[in-house]
Amino acid sequence: MERIYFDNASTSFPKPQTVPDAMYQYMVQSGSNINRGSYTKAYQTAETVYETRQLITELFDGPDCKNVVFTKNITESLNVLLKGFLKPGDHIITSSMEHNAVMRPLVQLTKQGITFSRIPCREDGSLSPDMLDCCLTANTKAIVMTHASNVCGTLLPIQEVGTFCRRHGLYFFVDCAQTGGLYPISMKEMNIDALAFTGHKGLLGPQGIGGFLINDDLSSQMEPLLSGGTGSISHTEDIPVFMPDRFEPGTMNLPGIIGLREGLIWLKETGLSAIREHELKLTAGFLDGLHRLDHDGTFLKIIGKCDTADRTGVVSIQTLNQDLSQTAYELDDTYGIMTRVGLHCAPAAHKTLGTFPTGTLRFSFGWWNTEAEVAIALHALADIIKR
Repeated sequence: MERIYFDNASTSFPKPQTVPDAMYQYMVQSGSNINRGSYTKAYQTAETVYETRQLITELFDGPDCKNVVFTKNITESLNVLLKGFLKPGDHIITSSMEHNAVMRPLVQLTKQGITFSRIPCREDGSLSPDMLDCCLTANTKAIVMTHASNVCGTLLPIQEVGTFCRRHGLYFFVDCAQTGGLYPISMKEMNIDALAFTGHKGLLGPQGIGGFLINDDLSSQMEPLLSGGTGSISHTEDIPVFMPDRFEPGTMNLPGIIGLREGLIWLKETGLSAIREHELKLTAGFLDGLHRLDHDGTFLKIIGKCDTADRTGVVSIQTLNQDLSQTAYELDDTYGIMTRVGLHCAPAAHKTLGTFPTGTLRFSFGWWNTEAEVAIALHALADIIKR
């Protein structure tokens, strides 16, 4: 049975062939660290890491390639940013559509005297910038927000939120896990002070590599969450004050960075607009097929937006006459269709969407998916829900 992968919101698959090829070549032909070895292979690896920083800076219109910090994943990035910046007595604003990568650090920080407010979003996951004023307090220091929901794909208006932050002297943190490599993001034009990214989704790299871009003003006010050896200024036990060493202690995931570099090159050559248009075309066909399959909502419910306006290629549904986990199992076992079912690490979003605690069955489309695969998924759903 041919397998169909519809879980790209969790991790993109497959990757461009150049990604695993480059990682393998590094592992068997080089394998050296950077900032440690004084020999040609180490210098060549350091140059590759530098080029990856440049590609990230170019993609997100960041301040400077030295301000690209690599981490294990976007969750670590958000922890470093939030816990390094916020102090007791501070207040921060977030949205009601956030992933636990934002919410769990914020809830943890409340034990240190930090408070937060959630901007209430609509039932389709969208956010009105007019709601920002009601959350503002005298001690508000920043806004942290996802660019798009991992549950229903709805885009949040980060351009407008960034403008609000500048008007009120707030810092702006953005989680682009679901949009990096798909939607144009300009830190400068959108007034983003810190952008957290992950390598294994839209950037088409491997798991275990992520990072953040940060401007100099914000980085100078942050306390590093981690510290240790950097291979620089080794004569002192103090943490380096310069970027990126200030936030990059320990041995880096060099195979991951090298794989990420190839994903970024592939994105640049293919073009974000082409990838986005392809995924939204599949999304439109899937949504249309769902409407035709059950136009009166007897058997299933589409969660979030019912068209492709202001959304990504993520579609969540609920089957009304059958347990969601059973539906996901049958899709996989009988039809070879891989999806994700449950709360997707985003209980706050599900409460906003009205799907808590049941969760949703999520289909997320990628570059290598086809219209024929979407048709197979619709046929399989019809068989399951109407039998």
